[in-house]
Amino acid sequence: MKSDFIDPKMIEHVLYALTPQNRLICRVCLKTGLRVSDVLSLKTSALAKRITIREQKTGKKKTFTISEGLLNELRAQAGAVFVFEHRYDKNRHKTRQAVFADLKRAAKAFRVKSNLSPHSLRKIYAVELFRKYGDLKRVQKALNHDNEVVTLIYAHADELQRRK
Repeated sequence: MKSDFIDPKMIEHVLYALTPQNRLICRVCLKTGLRVSDVLSLKTSALAKRITIREQKTGKKKTFTISEGLLNELRAQAGAVFVFEHRYDKNRHKTRQAVFADLKRAAKAFRVKSNLSPHSLRKIYAVELFRKYGDLKRVQKALNHDNEVVTLIYAHADELQRRK
């Protein structure tokens, strides 16, 4: 089942019902457009204002910046190897399933009817970026998409959800 777009005002409520660590993970997704798997695989040693990663899904390089405040939050809770350590094994990162389950629990608490998942955060990021700049190429570059049609679907996820 595909993830749905959810109104950014509603996601703020849902975020407050998450565990503090999962809330931070979701905020990074919302501020960077990264997939949750890429956020979870961030290494503590890579934390800087400007970060370059290799996307797990596509293998493509992506460089992004984060605010000083968000960077400080990440550093404050970072583990020895990964920013978001696995609960039992400090040499592994937290699983995306753990974030997914917490997000589903919080969405249920707020009676969110949409299929909310961590990937919904990427859609929110795309819609907000498109609303702000009105530039599809900019959104495409930010999401690291090859296909403009896929980017168009993300950039207009709010309209598609409204029509559903």
